[in-house]
Amino acid sequence: MYYTPRGQGRVLPCSLKTGKIETESWCIVAKRILDCYASDFEKFTRQDLLESIAKSEGRVLACETIGTVQPMLGNVTNAEFVSAMGADIVLLNMFDVKDPVIKGLPEDDTCHPVQMIKRLTGRPVGINLEPVEEGEEGDTDPLWRMSEGRRATLENGQKACELGVDLILLTGNPGMGVSNEAIERTLKLYREKIGDRVVLAAGKMHAAGILEEAAENIMTKEDVKRFRGAGADILLFPAPGTVPGITVDYVRELVIYAHSLGALTITAIGTSQEGADTATVRQLALMCKMTGTDIHHLGDAGYAGMSLPENIQAYSVAIRGIRHTYHRMAASIVR
Repeated sequence: MYYTPRGQGRVLPCSLKTGKIETESWCIVAKRILDCYASDFEKFTRQDLLESIAKSEGRVLACETIGTVQPMLGNVTNAEFVSAMGADIVLLNMFDVKDPVIKGLPEDDTCHPVQMIKRLTGRPVGINLEPVEEGEEGDTDPLWRMSEGRRATLENGQKACELGVDLILLTGNPGMGVSNEAIERTLKLYREKIGDRVVLAAGKMHAAGILEEAAENIMTKEDVKRFRGAGADILLFPAPGTVPGITVDYVRELVIYAHSLGALTITAIGTSQEGADTATVRQLALMCKMTGTDIHHLGDAGYAGMSLPENIQAYSVAIRGIRHTYHRMAASIVR
């Protein structure tokens, strides 16, 4: 445990006992993610994870992976690969809680894929769920085609908690037709029925098939207010430079507002630029750092399945330097 001052007027979630936002000048917070090992993550509660992220001051890296495609290393999962390159949090995209598939896992009928990934990586694990009603899916690439276990239903949210997922991100894959209204409605349902069992994140990294919510309308201050009021712990925004019209100043205003409401934030690269050259990725990383975000997100479309590994390392070095990057890469999962 660490003591930390309340920084620059930010309101952070700081009460381990109540889960409420405290207003004292000093508070006890969990060990920052930068210093955590697998054994620390095993003991984390929802509140511990949120506090650990906040304590790391914009140096947390989350990497998205797809388990249904061939892993980049063949018989090693993409989740293991991104962890080895410096990811602090593994986010499983297109993960079906009713028909879980993660290619590259060792055969073990006694261990669920989520638990196996947590054991192999020593990282907190989140999944994407999409608030798409039956029959309302957009016309999209077959790769993104909706399945029942990916929908953000109450049943699937509860199932995710039972599987030991640490974080649920309510968002939309390309062309799926996920609206901000649907995200807000699902947030309210999950917070009411699931409670504090899991970290809830929400937002969009691109329009997700809703043209009225494209460009500067993807996420607005009103969306931030509504999502936070509905129960979101973390708000997700497109990274500056990834969506037309989304600048550092625009995202910075959203981040400031989210922080004022006691929420944490993610800036997400979900436009296949996780497969750009490393110079571009470093530039995106520093722009995201300038917004004041708490978590940096790299998508799963280097080719398909995960970001380019060299970009994960380059991004990590840009936001936290060699020392913290190599520490995360080198630390054994049995610590």
